[in-house]
Amino acid sequence: MSPEERELLTKSIELAEENNKMLRGMRRSARISTILRILYWVIIIGATFGAYYAIQPFIDPLIKSYNGMRDSVNSIKTITDKLPALPTWMGGKQ
Repeated sequence: MSPEERELLTKSIELAEENNKMLRGMRRSARISTILRILYWVIIIGATFGAYYAIQPFIDPLIKSYNGMRDSVNSIKTITDKLPALPTWMGGKQ
């Protein structure tokens, strides 16, 4: 093997080793990025469910109150529908 060939082979090996280090670093960076992205979404989703359970005791009475008011309005509406002559009886227009 000539000295020129040996030198080219040595340079080629050095470049291959350098490329190998760079590729391993890129792969490690991609893995860490994926893990952090998953962790980010787990925290976001967990915080959402945590906030829901923290606020739920305050929301339930409001929902019950709203449903009660809605039922009252519906019952008044059904009473007025059953009494079509009420406006004329009270002096209103026909």
